Amino acid sequence: MLGSAAVAAAVGLPTHAVAALRRNMIEAEVDRLEGDLIAFRRDLHANPEGPGEESRTAARVAERLTAAGLSVTTGVGGHGVVAVVRGRHRGRTVAYRADMDAVPAGDQIGGGTAPLHLCGHDIHTTVGVGAALVLSRLRHRLHGTVVFVFQPAEETLTGARAMLDAGVFGIARPEEIHALHCGLLPVGMFGINPGSGLPGQDRGTVVLDGEGAAERAERLSADIAALATVSVPKDAADLERLVEDLQVEDGPLAEFVYTRASAEEGTVSFASRCWPEDRYTEVRADIDALARSYGGSAVFPQDPFPAMVCPAPEAYGLKRFLDRSGFGTGVVHAPIPFSGEDFALFLDELPGTYTYLGVRSPGADVTTSYPHFPTFDPDEAAIGHGVRAMSAWLSERTAC
Repeated sequence: MLGSAAVAAAVGLPTHAVAALRRNMIEAEVDRLEGDLIAFRRDLHANPEGPGEESRTAARVAERLTAAGLSVTTGVGGHGVVAVVRGRHRGRTVAYRADMDAVPAGDQIGGGTAPLHLCGHDIHTTVGVGAALVLSRLRHRLHGTVVFVFQPAEETLTGARAMLDAGVFGIARPEEIHALHCGLLPVGMFGINPGSGLPGQDRGTVVLDGEGAAERAERLSADIAALATVSVPKDAADLERLVEDLQVEDGPLAEFVYTRASAEEGTVSFASRCWPEDRYTEVRADIDALARSYGGSAVFPQDPFPAMVCPAPEAYGLKRFLDRSGFGTGVVHAPIPFSGEDFALFLDELPGTYTYLGVRSPGADVTTSYPHFPTFDPDEAAIGHGVRAMSAWLSERTAC
């Protein structure tokens, strides 16, 4: 396999010169495609499809990549799409995942009436399509193979498992996998997550019987919610504080418990997110103790969904690459307590990276860049930044 240094030696150029040439070619391709990619994103944004319903989105992705000459497989684990770019030269196989679904009405902060792209998955899909198009145009210079995975049903934490169970990597087995997600950072900036990521989730129920069961369930619900050490941001000031806390190593979010619960007649349904992940044992015991104090017991139907933990070596490797490539980067030291990611299941299978793509416009209120907020309005300039960075990173990783 030829790494960057070997490629440089083969063509008689310094390593930094080869890297600069690669970046310049990528830059030219992105400049050519950027307007069309923004139009593509606007089309997806205007036609949101909820988890498991992404038929139109998947068709648009497959149509675009098939027309570019890629090998495309559809219907993988539902509406999943897999597209493969094979370089001309020997190298490694790496994967890139982009999620496609819109936020269901019930998961929108404040509630909604229909699925909407309030999490940026339309941008994630567009960046994935853009990177695939760029690398396909440059495949005569590309080493190795890039497998692009367009995933359905991320919002329900079911799409990654469905694609893995369907043998998503049967076509080409990657050595690592990468992804990005819209984030609270300024547009043009990227955030890496060494040793951090996003929490998993646990769920359960308590059924209370007898006299006053409905009233006791309401009180139990409140007690379970009170176990939380953090609360969901309600306004711009809360979000600004969250952004600051995320960037503090061993800061206020180094450990947390987030719980929510609701009561309907005598039944309490609850969910929790914890960091670090081993706190679920303690939280389960606390919830069960509360349930028993009200005359019931907590039932947990399955193990907690795993946390997404980003490997530190790969994260810092990405940061070094972005820094020397001229992209702005920051380090996110803590997880956002209120969000999860089924990319965790891919990272359980393969090493890789998960990057925050800054989408906050200059001078914009922070609520425009926080996913699931009704005012989420990402800066479309982020698309070009994401395609440039991910195209360059993937081409670097295949040539290592």
